[in-house]
Amino acid sequence: MRRLAAAAVIALLGTAAQAQPAAKPAAPVPAKELFGRATQPAPMAARSIGFYSKGCLAGGEALPVNGPNWQVMRLSRNRNWGHPDLVAFLERFSAQVPKVSGWQGILVGDMAQPRGGPMLTGHASHQIGLDADIWLTPSPGRELTREEREKLSASMMVRADRKDIDPANWRPDTWKVIRAAAVEPRVERIFVNAAIKKALCREATGDRSFLAKVRPYWGHDYHMHIRLTCPASSPDCRPQEATPTGDGCGSELDWWFTDAVLHPKPEKEPSKPKPPLTLADLPDACAAVLDAR
Repeated sequence: MRRLAAAAVIALLGTAAQAQPAAKPAAPVPAKELFGRATQPAPMAARSIGFYSKGCLAGGEALPVNGPNWQVMRLSRNRNWGHPDLVAFLERFSAQVPKVSGWQGILVGDMAQPRGGPMLTGHASHQIGLDADIWLTPSPGRELTREEREKLSASMMVRADRKDIDPANWRPDTWKVIRAAAVEPRVERIFVNAAIKKALCREATGDRSFLAKVRPYWGHDYHMHIRLTCPASSPDCRPQEATPTGDGCGSELDWWFTDAVLHPKPEKEPSKPKPPLTLADLPDACAAVLDAR
């Protein structure tokens, strides 16, 4: 009798256990948490892997925080890393700036993390070591302290009504600085606020072909975002589509100043935020970049 009762209890417990819902699998760790914690580059041959907004960086190189014609800002972020081609470009470009303008040098904002990848805060791109933000505020001509590099703000270049540049902060030679970057063959495109693009279209003289590379985009009120082409030595780097033909100063620019763009109506139902990228969303090679020691 006892055996039968015990068997019944065991059967009952088994049925109850089967009735319990299975535990939900743990959500994958966001890739930004993994790459954001990496403080040193992957000790591998230099390669940009994937696309600008979905990839990683092997063999990253740090831009020195001080150079003859540049200073790196926001040092606490540890985002002054890039493909060696980007570092070499910034050194060349910064040397050109005092030659074409009254600027004594440039202030460099975010480049990439030591191993690239998604960032904990801010950018969707800057993941493969080929993007760099250059403030449109000239270097002050003296070495900034670490505290100043954290607290100093870039000057707002866009007027309050968003329809043109702010003449209080815009310099007559700013367009020459942007042109110096755009004429570099390795520069794929440069993103700026549409009001800045409007100013370039109005002020640029001589050969205006560089304007084709300068593209209006949301944000970028304080800086220009420079993007290089994929290096020949990075077969896993995915290039961006070619820029449209023309200088971009026509009706396509006018669209940015329409009321629908400047004053968009709120959505009836807010869209759900996209889930963060995980390591599985990135190219397979990024797992090896993350694990490299």
